[in-house]
Amino acid sequence: MNNFRILIADDHEVVRRGIRALLEGHAGWEVTGEAQDGREAVELANLQKPDLVLLDIGMPNLNGLDAARQILANRSCARILILTMHHSHQVVREILAAGARGFLLKSDAGRDLVTAVEAVQHNQTFFTSQVAQMVLEGYLSRDDEKEKYYRDCLTPREREVVQLVAEGKTSKEVAVTLNLSVKTAETHRTNVMRKLDLHSVADLTLYAVRNGIVQVF
Repeated sequence: MNNFRILIADDHEVVRRGIRALLEGHAGWEVTGEAQDGREAVELANLQKPDLVLLDIGMPNLNGLDAARQILANRSCARILILTMHHSHQVVREILAAGARGFLLKSDAGRDLVTAVEAVQHNQTFFTSQVAQMVLEGYLSRDDEKEKYYRDCLTPREREVVQLVAEGKTSKEVAVTLNLSVKTAETHRTNVMRKLDLHSVADLTLYAVRNGIVQVF
């Protein structure tokens, strides 16, 4: 079995070394390289083709969010986990909108980094515990009565589509997984967005997390 390949990007060498030490102690994981800014992260991701890129959100030359967008534009199957020192509702939305699978506070990295990487490795979403609580309590979504209506209006097939899209799969990958045509998969996705009154994958992912369609760690 091939190793799970990880690229680390942070502008502080001591942080990179600490993360590397934590990850290299895990069987089956391989750190392919380190980047000290966003542009270098994009270049190394294109060259090394890692399975996961750990990105600091506040890097020079190119921030982590824009680096994530560029990495995923070049290689949509890559997984992104964002590291940050601060969190807010807006930051959560921006991170998910950029295509990341979740994010981890640097202050929690020593405790949660391995769990976060394991979650992302298995196509699950990871939020640091404080943010997971915010999402589950509904601060980023509708009130409970409306949420129940929107949840109940989806068919079982549409719920499957929600999960796959929230896990980062493209319409083609959804079609293959569900044994559908690409056109049918895209139709389901369009119907889901219309029914839920959502306008982005970030919003859809937040919906999926709050309703237990995808797991939160």
